[in-house]
Amino acid sequence: MKQPKKKRRKKKKQRDLGSFFFRLTQIAMLCILLGACYLFYQTGYIQTVIELHAEAQEVMEHSSVEDFQNNQSGEIYDTDGTLIALLRNDQNIVYLTSDEIPEPVKNAFVSIEDKRFYKHHGFDPFAIVRASSSLISKNSITQGGSTITQQLARNIYLTHTVKWERKVEEIFIAMAMEKKYSKDEILEFYINNIYFSNGYYGIQAASQGYFSKDPHDLSLSETAFLCAIPNGPGSFDPLVHPENTLKRRDLILENMYKDKMISEEEYEEALAEEITLNPSKPSFTRTWAHTYIYDCAIRALMKETGQDYDTCKQQLYTKGYRVYTSIDMDTQALLQNTIDEQLSDYNTMNPNGTYALQASAVCIDNDTGLVTAIVGGRTQEDILPDYNRAFMSFRQPGSSIKPILVYTPMLERGYSANSTVVDSKEADGPENSSGRYAGAISLRTAVEQSKNTVAHKLYRELTPEVGLSYLLDMNFSSIEEKDYNLASALGGLTTGASALEMTSAYATLANEGVYRLPTCITMITDMDGNIVTIPDQEEHQVYESSAAHEMTNILEGVLTRGTAKGKGIPNMPCAGKTGTTNDNIDGWFVGYSAYYTTGIWVGFDSPRSTSALSGASYPVEIWQTFMTSLHEGKERQDLND
Repeated sequence: MKQPKKKRRKKKKQRDLGSFFFRLTQIAMLCILLGACYLFYQTGYIQTVIELHAEAQEVMEHSSVEDFQNNQSGEIYDTDGTLIALLRNDQNIVYLTSDEIPEPVKNAFVSIEDKRFYKHHGFDPFAIVRASSSLISKNSITQGGSTITQQLARNIYLTHTVKWERKVEEIFIAMAMEKKYSKDEILEFYINNIYFSNGYYGIQAASQGYFSKDPHDLSLSETAFLCAIPNGPGSFDPLVHPENTLKRRDLILENMYKDKMISEEEYEEALAEEITLNPSKPSFTRTWAHTYIYDCAIRALMKETGQDYDTCKQQLYTKGYRVYTSIDMDTQALLQNTIDEQLSDYNTMNPNGTYALQASAVCIDNDTGLVTAIVGGRTQEDILPDYNRAFMSFRQPGSSIKPILVYTPMLERGYSANSTVVDSKEADGPENSSGRYAGAISLRTAVEQSKNTVAHKLYRELTPEVGLSYLLDMNFSSIEEKDYNLASALGGLTTGASALEMTSAYATLANEGVYRLPTCITMITDMDGNIVTIPDQEEHQVYESSAAHEMTNILEGVLTRGTAKGKGIPNMPCAGKTGTTNDNIDGWFVGYSAYYTTGIWVGFDSPRSTSALSGASYPVEIWQTFMTSLHEGKERQDLND
């Protein structure tokens, strides 16, 4: 039955009125929106958003996989190829590829951090709604509003400052990241870069750090426990707040069960499992060699890349390099133990708790010219081997400088071992340490008896300019203008020389006068085994071969008739020289066989005199003990063969 016209007109009028108000509301909302846009534009917000979008696109244009692998732990190997250290900065990342990351780890993070990870394109409005709903209904957020991709963008490319601009750019970068990288790659990057508290970045470092095992050996419960930490590394630190970590573990397991990632049986079993932490202990004993390795590696990278020291240092600790060295850890231990035992009776301490009497030593393989062991001080618990005196400390070398600064250069200028020289006191010259003078003697005898007077006279004839040029040619780094005087003939250098410099100079004599720049780096590769650099060991002729041979022959007499008489290596020809500075402040012995050159320094960090110290005391005793053990089982080999 038809409605009366009056009613139809009334309904039509109501519809027209409703339509009018609807349009009016639309117009009002449009006006408000336009007004907001106008205000947004006037205040510069639109322009800011446009600029942030452009910045995000530029970031992704220059993005590469290396951006997410830039904080990997590198590795150091000794001469036998044994891993002896990890190179880590504050971001201790041991990187795992996607196929190396266990599925339960991936599932745990997706379930608790970003359920729609495989569906969204970097930004997920539903996640924001879900987080807000959780906050209202449960008074807590069980899942954040930021996607895994957003978190990764923030961790790698942005700061954690809470500003709307940062959030907008984070979204733009995340969306651009999803276009450039696959979901598997993004999840791989994320799991390797998130922070698990206590210096651990990435699941591998965390798994080893807290449970002393690899991720694929973790139980489901342990996996969820670890995956709880990154949500709040302070609040969920398992070493400080294990109860909080367990609560979030339970939440993760619940999410995984509801998302059908695990069965009910697996869920119940994992919930019931008791978590027992087994924190890892330091895997490697840090020695004085490590400090030297780091320095050599940095300098090798500097030469290869042309970049400065600080830049190469950062790269060494972040790019996952594999560093191969010439360090022999058995020889290193032997040298360290010899020093510790020989100085064990001297236990006076400095105010800072370190031993007062110290030592440094370097051993170079004469066949390769590479450093095989380097010790920068005595072993002490709770004292880190960072200040390596062997290459960082410079001390006056005393008479040990004479063969390389005075005598070998003079052998190039017509003198020989049998040349007659005069041991006599001059008015402006030095005294001999013995206070005795022998008159006319051979140059050989002058060296064996360490006659100061003879060295001083010959140096005057040679001139400091010529003598010091030899040291500079062997990269002595601390020669100063004040050193160009006759006192340098007896080791009176303003700053001095390091044990490394002295040892490499004597190794030059052992190598027929050819100097080789000391290093311990044989090769550096990237994490995939691609060669970054194989250092080309610099070498050049410093002394004439004949002069080096004759100097070696003379120095053999020091150990049979001279100041180090009876301190040679049994049944192994060797050569060397003692050195003692004024007032017995520094003691040196540097010597070599056909196999090795070893230099020893003993003294106090804050220079002071002690009557018990000379080149013929602690230094030569350490040298003889060490070199004798080092040569056990080696065939006799003459020098200059």
